[in-house]
Amino acid sequence: MIARPQPNEHAPYFSRYIDLVPDGDLFSLLEDQHRVTQGMLAPLTPEKAKYRYADDKWSVTEVVGHLADTERIFAYRALRFARGDSTPLAGYDENAYTPAGHFDDRSLGDVLAEFTAVRGATVALLRGLPPDTFARTGQADGKAVSVRALAYIIAGHERHHLNLFRSRYGLADRA
Repeated sequence: MIARPQPNEHAPYFSRYIDLVPDGDLFSLLEDQHRVTQGMLAPLTPEKAKYRYADDKWSVTEVVGHLADTERIFAYRALRFARGDSTPLAGYDENAYTPAGHFDDRSLGDVLAEFTAVRGATVALLRGLPPDTFARTGQADGKAVSVRALAYIIAGHERHHLNLFRSRYGLADRA
């Protein structure tokens, strides 16, 4: 089991995601939570997939693309730091990445399949790491972050967007 990261293992901003992650087996949570996301989104019509709750907000499809991009970046950071690479890594601007992804030019099913592949790769990476590597840290966007914190941030970030899908997009969980 991966221990919950301490506040000194990440920038304070990321507590908003880490705090959403319940105690327990993080690997199972990542898999189970993703099934909830798939169940919620897969049945949406193309029109509902393009829904934005405000003009300046992302569509459902764009949010899924954002989830895949963000997870890729955070998993890459985890890989680098777990392997002992201390090269400082740049930040990234999700508000530039998402429009550049042209996610609304694709079907929700296609973008969701991509996110599912990313999640599978993330879980495989994390499951394959020796336990001692989760405490390793590196610099990303000028701030120290541990591999353990990155794993929790990934889980909490999806959970954050699941909550927004429910509260802002009016979507419901499906069995």
